[in-house]
Amino acid sequence: MYRRTYLRTAGLLGLTTLAGCVAAGAGESSSVKTAEPMLPVEPDYGDWFENVSNYDGTTDRRGESEVLVHVGTKANMGSFGFGPVAAAVSPGTTVVWEWTGKGGSHNVVSEDDAFDSGPLAAAAGHRYTHRFDDVGTYRYVCEPHRAMGMRGAVVVVED
Repeated sequence: MYRRTYLRTAGLLGLTTLAGCVAAGAGESSSVKTAEPMLPVEPDYGDWFENVSNYDGTTDRRGESEVLVHVGTKANMGSFGFGPVAAAVSPGTTVVWEWTGKGGSHNVVSEDDAFDSGPLAAAAGHRYTHRFDDVGTYRYVCEPHRAMGMRGAVVVVED
């Protein structure tokens, strides 16, 4: 008896989950994140990501010639995040930061003056690009939202 009840319940849960997947595939967005490959060993960022609500590790984007980072993603009690927050790339990779149009005006400025997107921008679709040739860790911020935790990093590593 217990086995039949379990199977019936499990079957209903499976159908509910499947229905949610079908609905999301029909043009609706799903809240389920697609798993991104992560670096097997996390770089030592110190306390850089201490109050960054959407940081959950470093996305492994090595081998890609161009990597997209969204500016103004949901994080830090608003649209004050980068997505992905941290990305590992190969030397020679171009990173493209693209504004979502959310969270007000943003910029992208490295801590070591290696790159700077210039004046604040708010328009969706605004882009800034930078090519990373040298191995190293490049930490960056949105200056007006630094204290809110709008921080990111690009880690350039050999494949």
